[in-house]
Amino acid sequence: MSLPFAALLLLAQVAAPPPVSSSPAPPAPPQNATPAKPAVQPSPDPASTHFLADTGIVLITIKPASVADYELVIRTLQEAMAKDTDSLRVNAAKSWRVFKAVEPDGKGNQIYIHLMAPTVTGFDYRPSLLVDELLKELAPDLLSKYQDAFAAPPTKLNLNEFANMSVAPVAPPPKPKG
Repeated sequence: MSLPFAALLLLAQVAAPPPVSSSPAPPAPPQNATPAKPAVQPSPDPASTHFLADTGIVLITIKPASVADYELVIRTLQEAMAKDTDSLRVNAAKSWRVFKAVEPDGKGNQIYIHLMAPTVTGFDYRPSLLVDELLKELAPDLLSKYQDAFAAPPTKLNLNEFANMSVAPVAPPPKPKG
């Protein structure tokens, strides 16, 4: 199974709506369209992890010998963000999930998928920046472990919903005549 396909399968499972409970009145049919996200200019920093779409995924491969170091950094960051009171970081943390693939990739690297659904406009999801901001006393050691753990640069994907398979499609706009 290819990595992007696995990430999309995971996204479909996580983004699926909860089962509808039986109630006297039937719920209004959901629309198969995602509301537009406010327009934001892309960051000039090529390493930024800002998202311009409603959903974002970051695919990360970690060297087998560095899995414990990477997980320590992510768990330490999770703990710090759970205690944080900054409204922007609190909102980002609410919709940020990190998944660990059951099997490593073909080279033995561990795969992690950071899913942000919905994304927070203007927020940089880079763990290295957040560790530096929130954990200043631990940052040098944690940052070096984090940076050394990568088997390859992260892959960032901005995703807009194309189809929700549980609802009827919205009719496409009419084509202009001419």
